[in-house]
Amino acid sequence: MDTENISKRLTSVFVLASCEAEGPLRVAMDLRYPPFETVDDLNNPEGISVDIALAFGEFIGREVEIVNTAFGSIIPALQAGEVDIAIASMSITEARDEVVDFSNPYFYFKIITLVNKDFAAANDLNEDSSIEDLRNSGGSFTGIANQVSASIPASYDISVLEAADLATAVENVVQGTADILLMSANPVVQAYAANPDETMVVWSPWVSSPIGMAVNEGNAELQALANDFIATFTEPGGIYETLSAKYDNTIKTTLGRFGLEFYINEN
Repeated sequence: MDTENISKRLTSVFVLASCEAEGPLRVAMDLRYPPFETVDDLNNPEGISVDIALAFGEFIGREVEIVNTAFGSIIPALQAGEVDIAIASMSITEARDEVVDFSNPYFYFKIITLVNKDFAAANDLNEDSSIEDLRNSGGSFTGIANQVSASIPASYDISVLEAADLATAVENVVQGTADILLMSANPVVQAYAANPDETMVVWSPWVSSPIGMAVNEGNAELQALANDFIATFTEPGGIYETLSAKYDNTIKTTLGRFGLEFYINEN
């Protein structure tokens, strides 16, 4: 793979490939989720998933068309043939795998923990405490009904103080009404940033959800090409290295501790 050329093209909105016989590769994503899927000041697609899509087009020799699609409509768009592939931070789940075909995972989105700081100090918890430490701490959990913040503790037979929404769940931890809230990284880190004197983050993941590219069921050729492409990510000068150089500072600003490796590594 011509990694120098790919690196240059990652700054473009579209890849101009030499082969146009098949038409553009239509890539679905929801452009509302920076830094993965978003737009610039001129409303041009940009972000980590956009860069991956453009590099994939370069890899297979096709122009790329980013199709901005509401997340809940991406799988129906694949099934209707309106798009060719989704590169959209989509978790590989059993339910989705029944209706689309996924590539191998290339990122992992983690569920981590917001903890009341006084409770953490009283129980010797720190940023690197384990899930077992949290489970055995005797702390009270809060979460949102029908979301992972409630369902994951329940899977361990841990009772959960249910909250109507995320803001209420966070406030439960801030006020000490509950001790522990688990959510995806961004809302946990944002809650900590807003309440640094009352909360802390424990980074050990409860769940690492694999993220894959999705194609319509039966599109084995495009699925195989996606897997071949993903297999190059770890090469010197490959996608992981290129994206890390471009986005580490942005991600560290958000997470406060990690760069792209937080999403590359499963644990």
